[in-house]
Amino acid sequence: MLVLIDSGAQYADGTTDITRTIALGDLTDEQRKVYTLVLKGHIQLDRCKFPVGACGSQIDAMAREAMWRDGYNYMHGTGHGVGSYLNVHEGPHQIRMEWRPAPIVAGMTVTDEPGIYLEGKFGVRIENTLLAVPYRTTEFGSFLGFETLTLAPIDTAPIVMEMLTPEEREWLNVYHRRVFETLSPHLTEMEREWLREATKAI
Repeated sequence: MLVLIDSGAQYADGTTDITRTIALGDLTDEQRKVYTLVLKGHIQLDRCKFPVGACGSQIDAMAREAMWRDGYNYMHGTGHGVGSYLNVHEGPHQIRMEWRPAPIVAGMTVTDEPGIYLEGKFGVRIENTLLAVPYRTTEFGSFLGFETLTLAPIDTAPIVMEMLTPEEREWLNVYHRRVFETLSPHLTEMEREWLREATKAI
């Protein structure tokens, strides 16, 4: 069974928006495949680099390409702005298939939340909040990338390892290492051991 938890909160220093899908017990091959396709989409959007002036509609396919090849899709947006003290869903920028011309600008926060939902069966979504940051400048102009703000383990139990590319495995290991190194000093020994197991390299 898969359990999808969409969570978030508003704090004095900002707003969070996070989704994790967690395996409880045995999974079917279909559940594992769908979970891995969603994870691949999440990673590819996080790794995306794009020229200044590009809008979310121009990079949305990064999150969908692997699932499209297998005939899957989802009908909601891939990402939305996250307000600090206002709305959790805050424009003008969005990452979605439908045309939204507002460019993504350095300093904007945006979610990365691809998902696949099979009616009457199960759904999978993995969501982090990202920060748009300068990447590099070349003779073709300036480019942006993303920095991950959300620090929480991503369940590795449902992953079909053979479906991940070496760079996707490396992304997950680097992300989990950062999660552990950042959070572990603030935890009890019991909590730290749980986090160590949840973030171990694949």
